[in-house]
Amino acid sequence: MPEFDRLNGDSGWIDLEFMERERTPEEVVEMGIQLHLAVLSISNTKQHLEWLGVQRSRTAIHNWVQKADLQPKGTRTSNYVALDETVIQLGTERYWLYAAVDPKTNEFLHVRLFPTANSGLTHVFLRELREKHDIDDATFLIDDADHLQAALSRLGLRFHIRRHGNRNSVERVFREVKRRTSSFSNTFSNVEPTTAESWLEAFAVWWNRCQS
Repeated sequence: MPEFDRLNGDSGWIDLEFMERERTPEEVVEMGIQLHLAVLSISNTKQHLEWLGVQRSRTAIHNWVQKADLQPKGTRTSNYVALDETVIQLGTERYWLYAAVDPKTNEFLHVRLFPTANSGLTHVFLRELREKHDIDDATFLIDDADHLQAALSRLGLRFHIRRHGNRNSVERVFREVKRRTSSFSNTFSNVEPTTAESWLEAFAVWWNRCQS
C-alpha cells in the first residue's frame, strides 16, 4: 500500500513522554502509532506487531495514540484557508468534522468534532483557529452553506464561495479521512466523541508530516 511508503524512522513528531510507565520499547510504540494512523486498523496493527514478535492488546495500541496527545501545532500565516465540514459516523450517531486546510500545502490548520453544524459552532471553530494561526487577513474558501457565511461575517473575515479550484484541497483531505475511518469502523463503534476527536487530531498531525 502506498501509505506504507510514508512510514520512516523520523518519529520526532511523536511525543513519548507518556512512555515513562510503558513497558513496551519506544521504537515499537512509535511503529504502532504510525501504522495505525497511516494505514491499519487497531486489529491489523496488533497483528503486524505480532508478526514482529511483539504481543500487545488492541487496548494498549489504542492508548498509545490517545496518550501521545498529537495535535496540529505551530502558528502559521496563510493567504487562503479552505473551510468545510463532513459527517463522521460514531456508532449510530452522526457528528460533524470541521476542518481548516491550507490549500497551498494541503495541511490541516485545525480540526474539531461537533454534534451538529450551525453558525454558533462554526464561530467557536473559527475563534479557536484564530487563536492558533494568523488568519485575520486570509480569504476563506467555502461552499454556499449559510452557517459558514454567517460565522465568517460575524468575525469580519473575508470569504469566497467556491466549489472548485483551491477549495478542492479540503475535499481531498476529507476523502482520505473517510477512507481511513471506513477501514476501521470498529474503532469508532463504541467510543466517546472526545476519543474520536483525539484520533482525528492525531491523524491530522500524521497527514501534515506526509505533506512536508
